[in-house]
Amino acid sequence: MVDAALITRQTVLVVDDTPENLSLMSALLKDDYRVKVANNGEKALRIARSETPPDLVLLDIMMPGMDGYEVCRLLKGDPATGDIPVMFITARSDMEDEKLGLELGAEDYITKPISPPIFMARVRTHLKLKAAADFLRDKNQFLEREVERRTNEVRALQEVTILALASLAETRDADTGNHLRRTQLYVRSLALHLKAHPRFREFLSEGNVTLLYKSAPLHDIGKVGIPDRILLKPGPLEPEEDVIMKTHTRIGWDAIDHAERSLGASVDFLRIAKEIALSHHEKWDGTGYPAELSGDDIPISARLMAVADVYDAMISNRVYRGGMPHDKVVQILAAGTGTHFDPDIMTAFVELQDQFHRIALDYAVF
Repeated sequence: MVDAALITRQTVLVVDDTPENLSLMSALLKDDYRVKVANNGEKALRIARSETPPDLVLLDIMMPGMDGYEVCRLLKGDPATGDIPVMFITARSDMEDEKLGLELGAEDYITKPISPPIFMARVRTHLKLKAAADFLRDKNQFLEREVERRTNEVRALQEVTILALASLAETRDADTGNHLRRTQLYVRSLALHLKAHPRFREFLSEGNVTLLYKSAPLHDIGKVGIPDRILLKPGPLEPEEDVIMKTHTRIGWDAIDHAERSLGASVDFLRIAKEIALSHHEKWDGTGYPAELSGDDIPISARLMAVADVYDAMISNRVYRGGMPHDKVVQILAAGTGTHFDPDIMTAFVELQDQFHRIALDYAVF
């Protein structure tokens, strides 16, 4: 039966070509540690690189074939064995020999003949240091994995929450089908295409592109506050009804702002979501709503969403009309360059029109 205490013992590898030295050090160590022996450098490396590597290597320098210096160099140069402490146990007592051994990465250098008490004390010290280093490394790895796991959970919860909230609006206007998913993809395509553009590269960082993609589904969240008689009306709206419909931008901004204030802190993806919800119906020439912003006063996030939203609205079937052909929609949007839409964003849209069309087809509802 295996002694349970042996399972938890640290392992010391003794490397020496002299049987007497192997026997002496094994006798000193065996009561406190598991001991492995190797009478040459090649065997020492095989043991060190095995599935059960030692916790400490006691290494002679003068050996036939591969000497101790070379063994140390190879151990320290291998990521799999570089953390194993090495103690040279040697008859070479010149300062230059000791200097070379320590420069190669050895943790200690003891000359023969050894003093058993000093030898054992230094072995214990290095094994304690190794155990502490292993504990910290394992702890750090665990913490890194835990942080990554929890971060992924928060991201997933964030995305699910956004989509759940946004779906409240979409379910009340169900004829738009996969509108949320399509507009997400349109906005990301435009953002990625424009991220190196001088006018947009400061804003369109990798992080903000991700936030745009996540925030896009909230652009029409304010429609939850529009009465069904207006939102679901199977035909054009009367002027007074249109005024009420346009309030969905303010309703959306207020709802997201309230959520952000409830958190007690500014949240980047909610900031961008507010911009999109409030301003995606603004027009480049200042004739949009709700604030009649114009040009660069309109947030970039809202300008991108304006193109995505109008394109998708025009290709989609509605109760009161059918969706328009893609080519016709591209012509209509292009005609709005400099009036409805930011000219540079519209240039990107025209260049990406085939990609927009593929997204529309891939996420069409039949």
